[in-house]
Amino acid sequence: MAIDKTKNQHRINEAIRVKEVRLVGDNVEQGVYNIQEARRIAENQGLDLVEISPNADPPVCRVTDYQKFVYQLKKKAKEQKAKSVKIVVKEIRFGPQTDDHDYNFKLKHAKEFLQEGSKVKSYVFFRGRSILFKEQGEVLLLRFANDLEDYARVEQMPILEGKRMTIMLAPKSTTKKGQTPPKSQAEAPKAAAAEEENEAE
Repeated sequence: MAIDKTKNQHRINEAIRVKEVRLVGDNVEQGVYNIQEARRIAENQGLDLVEISPNADPPVCRVTDYQKFVYQLKKKAKEQKAKSVKIVVKEIRFGPQTDDHDYNFKLKHAKEFLQEGSKVKSYVFFRGRSILFKEQGEVLLLRFANDLEDYARVEQMPILEGKRMTIMLAPKSTTKKGQTPPKSQAEAPKAAAAEEENEAE
């Protein structure tokens, strides 16, 4: 059975055991009241007295429908959760002497990941004596970043950590899912000009 964490977070009505409170709410004259008077105001409106800031001096209480109050809190929490974007990081592994076929295959996948909005963590793994080719690995990763310049920005330049040399790429905000950007920034104006010519015809 799921536990409702939203309930029981606030003291209400008789559970509020302080001498006086600061009252807020609709149809309420805001100010400091003794607890008995505050409860009476809430009761007269058929509502609850809900403690919303227990650490204030005096504690702040709202005159409201508690069930509605809890519902609004849940709704707000749900909206905030929906807005928080989860960052997905996809890893692509190379060897220090990756051939062109394998490189292009991984480059294609990286473009797809970036267009989906995922980050790409690409690394060269050096096995045994292949660590001697670390400069070659760095050149490979920089080439990879350069080939993806229309899709990604470099978040972290190549860095050697143990047997791995890693580069981190983040998607460019202008790249949307299902949208293929021009092959280079220089081609963008050409593409726009071509569209204008077609419209003119």
